Amino acid sequence: MPQLLDKTIEILSVKHLRGPNMWTYHPVIEVWIDIGDLEDYPSNLIPGFYERLVKALPSLQEHRCSYGETGGFLKRVEEGTWPAHILEHLTLELQNLACIPGGFGKARDGDRRSVYKVIVSAINEEVTLTALKYARDLYLAIAQDTKDPVAQVQTILENLRDLSDDLLLGPSTACIVNAAEERGIPSIRLSDGNLVQLGYGSKQRRIWTAETDQTSAIAETISRDKDLTKSLLASAGVPTPEGRTVTSPDDAWEAAQDIGLPVVVKPIDGNHGRGVFINLYTQQEIEAAYAVAIDEGSEVLVERHIIGDEHRLLVVGNKVVAAAKGETVWVTGDGKHTILELIQTQINSDPRRGTAEEHPLNPVRIDSAVELELTRQKLTGASIPALDQKVLIQSNGNVAFDVTDLVHPDVANQVALAARVVGLEIAGVDLVAQDISKPLESQNAAIVEVNAGPGLLMHLKPASGKPQPVGKAIADHLFPSGVDFRIPVIGVCGEKGKTPVAEMIAHFLRLTNKYVGLSSSKGLFFGHRAIQKSNAANWENARRTLLNRSVEAAVIENNHLSMLIEGLAYDRCQVGVVLNIDPKANFPQYAIFDEDQVFSVVRTQVDVVLPNGVAVLNADDAMVVKMAELCDGEVIFFTQDPKSEVIEQHISNGGRAVLVGKQQITLKSDKLTQKSIPVPKHSEPNADSPWKSMNLGAAIAAAWALDIPFNVIEAGAETFVFDTSTSAGA
Repeated sequence: MPQLLDKTIEILSVKHLRGPNMWTYHPVIEVWIDIGDLEDYPSNLIPGFYERLVKALPSLQEHRCSYGETGGFLKRVEEGTWPAHILEHLTLELQNLACIPGGFGKARDGDRRSVYKVIVSAINEEVTLTALKYARDLYLAIAQDTKDPVAQVQTILENLRDLSDDLLLGPSTACIVNAAEERGIPSIRLSDGNLVQLGYGSKQRRIWTAETDQTSAIAETISRDKDLTKSLLASAGVPTPEGRTVTSPDDAWEAAQDIGLPVVVKPIDGNHGRGVFINLYTQQEIEAAYAVAIDEGSEVLVERHIIGDEHRLLVVGNKVVAAAKGETVWVTGDGKHTILELIQTQINSDPRRGTAEEHPLNPVRIDSAVELELTRQKLTGASIPALDQKVLIQSNGNVAFDVTDLVHPDVANQVALAARVVGLEIAGVDLVAQDISKPLESQNAAIVEVNAGPGLLMHLKPASGKPQPVGKAIADHLFPSGVDFRIPVIGVCGEKGKTPVAEMIAHFLRLTNKYVGLSSSKGLFFGHRAIQKSNAANWENARRTLLNRSVEAAVIENNHLSMLIEGLAYDRCQVGVVLNIDPKANFPQYAIFDEDQVFSVVRTQVDVVLPNGVAVLNADDAMVVKMAELCDGEVIFFTQDPKSEVIEQHISNGGRAVLVGKQQITLKSDKLTQKSIPVPKHSEPNADSPWKSMNLGAAIAAAWALDIPFNVIEAGAETFVFDTSTSAGA
């Protein structure tokens, strides 16, 4: 359409909400866009737009938007919808087709004509923003009919997959993180690589691929030294092949003669099967193998060749949880094509082969190992095999065929013992056997390696057989069922009073001998020590609190602006305190104009309360009271009104409440003999700071929610000293 050729969509700003926020529980990017004159061109006014869109992305048929049924979004497109809405769905679908996690999206009006907010799930800000920019380009190409949208989509997906390979967690780490999060265990990525923290504070565990914070340096060093590993396994009665390290090609041949032909030659500290040669008979083969193996490692090992297939068994916590088998790779001659050409057409054309991490099989190339294998058959890559002639290309590798259900109990016991001998809680144990369903000794099989930090892809996406839930096995090992994996996290928000309330709650917790992390506008505190004395009521400092391995309880002050532009630093909390909301407060620079929108920001604190947690709410604030119905857990109200209808109804329904009087603060419930705490003199109401006693009431309610003993709460109320340098309303 000529009238659309000069139209574009401008990105005005990008906001990354890194935690639970007013839109959803998960990280998102909120992108403000200006569609300009495209405001006048809803999709139904652009000839051919619907048809070109469906041709480019037929999978949009699955989007149920607006009508709550399959095809709902496309129906909206056919009837007429605007670019921001379409951009949201294009971004989501491009991410989905590129295997990038995320499924949440919204489009909302901005603060003026033609300006909109597009909100999309963002496991990584750069990846999702790139997807959104590609979605914008795709929309314009479809609207203007200037490019082949199908080809454009394929190019976009290739680029997004490459970017996600660079920036997202690898599949082995991701499967553990996903399994943990399914159990409600939070995760924090600690580096650009695969180092991840699971859980918060003192309850955290760390993983790096399949290594954990319990993987000792000694065990990992042992596993890298194949000769040392073999000697330790042999001393424990685990079957291993005879062999020794060698120092030269001549020494390798001499060792082979001593051991008995055929033999295996491999680097002592190599990995991924590189430089490994099996079933070698001649001096020429052994010396050639030595030359390759020494380039892959610091020393070379020669050992007895064992008849059978390679297997990789994954041990997690003294139990075999998955097993994969290797297969040899052959090509069949046709009398016309070279071996190199046959490798491409008969082997590398397999869609399971590729260089990306999601491919279970690697492409085959003519490397030194393949050249040696061909030389043994008096062939080269340029040779043209006769019709139906079988040519062996690889005799080892390709361990990606699931055989978990076939593993004999004796084999599993021997493999688990091997992992224990080396000292690994998670290990990939390599063995060679003719039949994994029979005991090792009955077939002269042996364990050849024990690996720390094993890759998991072969078990997650086997070339054949069923995938194994190895991520769940590792997550369950790190966090056994029945063990509490969360430290208490207490979030405090409100228009005023949140700083002293956070300080009071931290004070109560310290009296229970917990090491407390406090992130507030007064600073960042670990225990009684001030780490930072400037304003720390923000996402970064809250996250620092959760990263600290000593912290046994975290108290985090959240201001409304931080919740709006950053999100919360934690996924869920044990106690969420909402003190008050100013209905006149707004953030016009972020298109937050009225009390309903402010309510949507602040309610996030209640949305994230755990099912076994408690929301502490001000019964004297009507907007805060409305949040009670949003809480997944219990609600404790606090009030200054002794005749509050909200409190009477709440207690009659079995709830708990804290009544703040001039002389005493009373804890009430239908199951509790009423208990009262005198209002300390430093908390008595006065004209300058009328919120002091209510602050104490809120803090006492939070302490009650945390099951802190009453005598400790009473002592804490008496001994807390308010810092006059901080405004009571902060």
